[in-house]
Amino acid sequence: MFRAVARIFRTPDLRRKIGFTLGIVALFRLGSFIPAPFVDFGNVQVCLASNAGTSGLYDLVNLFSGGALLQLSIFALGIMPYITASIIVQLLRVVIPHFETLYKEGQAGQSKLTQYTRYLTIALGVLQSTTLITVARSGSLFPSNTGVAECSQLITNDAWYAIMLMVITMTAGTGLIMWMGELITERGIGNGMSLLIFTSISATFPSALWGIQQNRGWEIFLIVIAIGIVVMTGVVFVEQSQRRIPVQYAKRMVGRRTYGGNNTYIPIKVNMAGVVPVIFASSLLYLPALIAQFNQPQSGESPAAWVTWIQNYLTKGDHPLYMLLYFLLIVGFTYFYVAITFNPEEVADNMKKYGGFIPGIRAGRPTAEYLDYVLTRVTLPGSLYLGLIALIPLIAFVWVGANQNFPFGGASILIIVGVGLETVKQIDSQLQQRHYEGLLR
Repeated sequence: MFRAVARIFRTPDLRRKIGFTLGIVALFRLGSFIPAPFVDFGNVQVCLASNAGTSGLYDLVNLFSGGALLQLSIFALGIMPYITASIIVQLLRVVIPHFETLYKEGQAGQSKLTQYTRYLTIALGVLQSTTLITVARSGSLFPSNTGVAECSQLITNDAWYAIMLMVITMTAGTGLIMWMGELITERGIGNGMSLLIFTSISATFPSALWGIQQNRGWEIFLIVIAIGIVVMTGVVFVEQSQRRIPVQYAKRMVGRRTYGGNNTYIPIKVNMAGVVPVIFASSLLYLPALIAQFNQPQSGESPAAWVTWIQNYLTKGDHPLYMLLYFLLIVGFTYFYVAITFNPEEVADNMKKYGGFIPGIRAGRPTAEYLDYVLTRVTLPGSLYLGLIALIPLIAFVWVGANQNFPFGGASILIIVGVGLETVKQIDSQLQQRHYEGLLR
């Protein structure tokens, strides 16, 4: 292992790629601490300190931005607008035939879809930055600190030009992050966007773990570390698990050459949906709380009954109803997303076109039905696995008292393990191209 790592740094090309990637990551983290114009950095730090250990409405977005959201920095929105835009464009392939046609055109069509994703990212950046600034001006960015005077004075200038400059700055920060991610993909190692998300999430781990140690002591801290190791081992095991469907290709003569006749397989992963269902479910459960937050009564008036019900049951993750809805939404969205991303009929048609067949299954419609049968049954344990992993931070919120950004669970652990495995595989393939032993044995 150590010799393999030493070979990485002895290989000039690979060393240059890793150095470039680390440089971009360092710039990304630096931008997370630079405040946007007209933001009172001192008041923000006071609110963050008094908000430590509590759960807020924007925990998920703050997690994906590496803590930059609640600091109102130039990278406050993080990579979240790009993630949302990518998911929307992917879902629109089902609704808009033109998008599906572009996807099937190959590199040229997918470049066009990437361009649409960039435009949508900027539009979402404008929308989300406007919402964030509005919430910060109203003093609701830290709802648990309504009695702290500094939390209602985060922005020093309420003029229209100041707000416009803040919106432009945060939107430009999102565009810059998107460009950084594409630079890593082209000139660095691994997928740039995934690595930036990995950096944002892993940057919150030390503070989250140290907060648990300070609040609950060394005994609970060591128990949390042990649980984290077990959870990470289980996540690695499930993420690598797949159902391999054997496929054989018939021999065919083209001129004097023989093609086909080889055996391969279709890998169907247990968790084909990745972390997307967790993001879907979290976003959907945030909507009622967000609507209720903008319908707060004026001073002296009692809130409406539906606002009180949402605040009691759908704002924090310590209520059983919230946990049950969260779990059921993740299971439902897993089936929904897998049905969109994996089309058994398309796979069966491609196999039939190139002379492939599953042993014992007729080509064409019977193959599509068999693939759908296998996919449905493999997705069930995958969806239950996602739901249980996503509930870990909510259970930790009740048990440890940590906020819902508990490091060893939910979207954070899925992304860190997934990106880590993929990056190691890419480094391993780079080493093997140079006739070295890889990192993986």
